[in-house]
Amino acid sequence: MRKYFAEFLGTLVLVTFGCGIAVVSGGNLVATALAFGLAIVAMAYVIGNISGCHVNPAVSLAMLITKRMGIKDFIFYVIAQFLGAIAGAGLLFLILSNTGFAVGGAIPLGTNGFDLASATSINMGGAFITEVVLTCVFVYTILGVTADEKKGSVAGIVIGLTLTFVHLLGINLTGTSVNPARSFGPALISGGEALAQSWLFLVAPLVGAAIAALIYIILNKKEETKE
Repeated sequence: MRKYFAEFLGTLVLVTFGCGIAVVSGGNLVATALAFGLAIVAMAYVIGNISGCHVNPAVSLAMLITKRMGIKDFIFYVIAQFLGAIAGAGLLFLILSNTGFAVGGAIPLGTNGFDLASATSINMGGAFITEVVLTCVFVYTILGVTADEKKGSVAGIVIGLTLTFVHLLGINLTGTSVNPARSFGPALISGGEALAQSWLFLVAPLVGAAIAALIYIILNKKEETKE
């Protein structure tokens, strides 16, 4: 149970602080990217030794495909991650409802989107491709850096920095998901168009993660075998 609660807590922190800073900074590119990256760094060094700090169903899927976790753990990790994201979005809503952000309509929660919900009006196809590519790069990095125990002390930093740089590209396109739970929690609380579009941010990251896992199996597994 400890590892499942750790995943719940880690995802809650990621959503609360990542999406929260996105809102209060007015969508500032650097601030938002750093917020998500630093949240992962912080959680990696706190819960990494408990659950591995996936805090992302896409990461857990890649771990399942590469046989680093079993189906039971995968299912409970994903449940914990989604519950954590919903709780984080709910907490953020509670905080922001007591501020000026509550004036004049819905409270922004850092949701993802495409078409008119995107800062650059990226279309659905472009958004799907973006999320697949960004997630693939992010997850492939995680698979690589966590495969070597010698890199354990720096893995959290590398993963956090990678999440930061994929956000730098994706924020003005889709808001950057690369994490189905992170997208679903705020979308569920926000409702409306954000929830209607959330399917893309559930599916595309999982596709990107599966591709990353296959690339890792083809390239890195062969290298490990040679060694």
